Amino acid sequence: MADAATQLQALEDAIASGLLRFTFEGKTHEYRSLDDMLRVREILARKAGVATGGGIVRTVAAYRRGT
Repeated sequence: MADAATQLQALEDAIASGLLRFTFEGKTHEYRSLDDMLRVREILARKAGVATGGGIVRTVAAYRRGT
């Protein structure tokens, strides 16, 4: 069985090519939607220890008048 990073790369290649069905290491994987693929991608990324940039980052600026 391939490691999570290899599985992640295969899934990202399928996402980039617009495929919902692809074969990896002799097994065919079929997803119902792009959303399903993105969810699995996040799981594999966490397992592989890779950041995918899928999270939301909020920055709040604060200031005070005077000192």
